[in-house]
Amino acid sequence: MGSTYGDWLREQRESTGLTQQQLADEAVMTRSHIAHIEAGRRIPSKEDARRLDDALNTGNVLSSFRPGEEGRPVGSHFEAALALEQQASMIREFALSYMPGILQTERYARAVLRVGFPPLSDEECDQAVVTRLGRAKILANPNAPLVWALLDEAVLRRPIGSPDVMAEQITHVCRLVEDERVRVHVMPFALGEHPLLESMLTLMWFEDQPPVAYVEAMRTGKVHDDPAMVRQLQDVYHLALGDALPRKESLALLRATAKEYGHHG
Repeated sequence: MGSTYGDWLREQRESTGLTQQQLADEAVMTRSHIAHIEAGRRIPSKEDARRLDDALNTGNVLSSFRPGEEGRPVGSHFEAALALEQQASMIREFALSYMPGILQTERYARAVLRVGFPPLSDEECDQAVVTRLGRAKILANPNAPLVWALLDEAVLRRPIGSPDVMAEQITHVCRLVEDERVRVHVMPFALGEHPLLESMLTLMWFEDQPPVAYVEAMRTGKVHDDPAMVRQLQDVYHLALGDALPRKESLALLRATAKEYGHHG
């Protein structure tokens, strides 16, 4: 195998006499996505790797040696979404119970991960926290994706960890909003029912491939790439967004809630 995953992919493609466009056609991908993988700028999803293996007759080599495949402490249902999250040019999140993973602080993430069953060992929890915080690095990149977070008010009102943890977490989100790294809107309790109450939702757009949607519930999650389904989920998200508090009012609510938790810390 070559020095990198992308090098080896290129070697296999060239040995079969395929151009990037021809491989893209065979694997149902875009040529630019193939180019990014070969250059090491993209990590293929599990489905990408499977289609590349099929197109190149490489058994399951590209699937088995996909970067980050070994030892990544995330749920199996989230693996494909994690790879896509790192490649997205725009991310829109809806959070029903917890802050979205890419916005979580260390102490908040640790509190969330500690409530799982069966409980994680100290080592497993440490690894999972590191992985979750690593996801947030995309927000420090000058070419980071545009991130919108639509939060049910329950995310702010249910105390996770302790009042001090909550104050720190919400203040962290306020800073991201103030630095224009993230745009946040809150779905207030006073609204009552809304179309996103069933589960959390992540919408992702890319420069070189069609948009996808990721829907997650308890210990289950699915990446949807069917255009009709993705469009339907986008429509539901934007319908709910229309009923959310405006940006300035949402930020004011975040600040006020952080202050309330601070007084009880």
